Amino acid sequence: MSFFKRLKEKLIGSSEEKESVEQLDQTPKDIDSSPLQLAEKEELDTPVEEQKVEAVVQAELSEQQEESSKLEVVEVAQNENVVNEVVVEQEEKQPSAWSITQKFKAGLEKTRHSFTSKVNDLVARYRKVDEDFFEELEDVLLQADVGFETVMELMDKLRFEVQRKNIKDTNGIQTLISEKLVEIYESGDENLTELTMQPKGELTVILFVGVNGVGKTTTIGKLAHRLKSEGKTVMLAAGDTFRAGAIDQLQVWGERVGCEVIAQSEGSDPAAVMYDAIHAAKTRNADVLICDTAGRLQNKVNLMNELEKVHRVISREVPDAPHEVLLALDATTGQNALVQAQTFKEVTNVTGIVLTKLDGTAKGGIVLAIRNKLHIPVKFVGLGEKMDDLQPFDAERYVYGLFAEGLEKELNEIEND
Repeated sequence: MSFFKRLKEKLIGSSEEKESVEQLDQTPKDIDSSPLQLAEKEELDTPVEEQKVEAVVQAELSEQQEESSKLEVVEVAQNENVVNEVVVEQEEKQPSAWSITQKFKAGLEKTRHSFTSKVNDLVARYRKVDEDFFEELEDVLLQADVGFETVMELMDKLRFEVQRKNIKDTNGIQTLISEKLVEIYESGDENLTELTMQPKGELTVILFVGVNGVGKTTTIGKLAHRLKSEGKTVMLAAGDTFRAGAIDQLQVWGERVGCEVIAQSEGSDPAAVMYDAIHAAKTRNADVLICDTAGRLQNKVNLMNELEKVHRVISREVPDAPHEVLLALDATTGQNALVQAQTFKEVTNVTGIVLTKLDGTAKGGIVLAIRNKLHIPVKFVGLGEKMDDLQPFDAERYVYGLFAEGLEKELNEIEND
C-alpha cells in the first residue's frame, strides 16, 4: 500500500469522519462545568434550539406579558438541556483518526516550522536531485536532531530509490523522505506502542524511570487517566521518596484522575513503598500499578543499586514484573535525551520511551535518533498540556506531523490528477 493511501485511510480517516470532527471542532473546546454559565456566555452555537426557544417565548409573551419571568426560567432550563446533551455527546465520542492526526500535527508545529521551511527552501532552490541536494538535506536533518546514523541510513535509501526510479527533479521528494523515515523507524517490528498488559484478573506493574524535571510524574498521571478511561482500575506507588515534593505531586495527580496513591514518608526506602503498593493493589484487585522512582543521575552507582532493589522486590512479589519499564525523556533537551536514554539503558532494562514536551521543541527528530541508535521503541509522546495529550506514538502520524503542509499539497495534486 502506498504511503499516500495509508495517510488517507489510517491517518485522515473517511471524508464523512473528517467532516463530522470538523463540525464538532467548531464548538468551544473549553467546556465549563456549569451549563448555566455556558448558556449565559453563549459559548455553544445552537441556532436551531435558540430559534425554538425564541418562538416559544414570543408566543407566550403575546398571550401573557406577566408570565415573562417564568418564561426566562424555562429558556434557561432548555438551554441547560442543550448544553448537557452536547457535553455528554462529546464525552462519549471516541477520538477519531482525524482528530488524533491533528494532535500530532499541532504537537510538532515548532519542529515542522523549523524543519519543513528549510526542506521547502531546499526543494525550491534545487530543481533536480543531485549530490549537492543530498548534502544540504543531510545538514537539515542533523539540525532537527534526527541523529547521524539515522541520517546516513536515510541518505542511502533515498539515493537508492532516486536511482531505481530514475527520479530527476524534486517534485514529490517530501513524500519519498516521509516513506523512508517510517520504514527506518518501524524496521519490521509490529505493535511497537502496545503496552505489555496482563490478562484480566492479573496485576500489571509499570515502572517509570527518568531524571528529575522531565515531566515523569505528570506523565504518570496522564497514563493513569488513559488506562482508567479504558476501564482499568489503576493505583500509583510514590517511589520517588527523595525529591522534595515528589510524593505530594503524585498524590495531587492521584486525586485529579481518581487513583489511589500508596506512599510513605519522605526519605523512606523506595523498595518498601513498592512492597506495600503491590500488596495493596492485590488486595483491592487493581488491574494496573504504576510505580514512580527517583531520578538522580549524579551518582549512577546509587541509582543503579536502588533500581535493582526495587526491581527485585517487584519481581519477587509479582512474577515476570515489572511488565514495562518506561523511561521518561524531555524532548526539548535534544541530544542530551539520547545520553540519558543510554545511561538508563545501562542501569535497567528499559522497554519503552515516553517522550515528553514534544510540542515545545524544534528538535523533534530526536524520536528517530533514539529508536535507531538504542533500538528502544517510543511508546508514548506528550503533545500538549491537556490530560489527553499523551498519545501512543505512531510513526506515520509523526512523519505526517513533520511534513504536513507539503504532504497535503502533494496528496491534493494526486487526487486532482
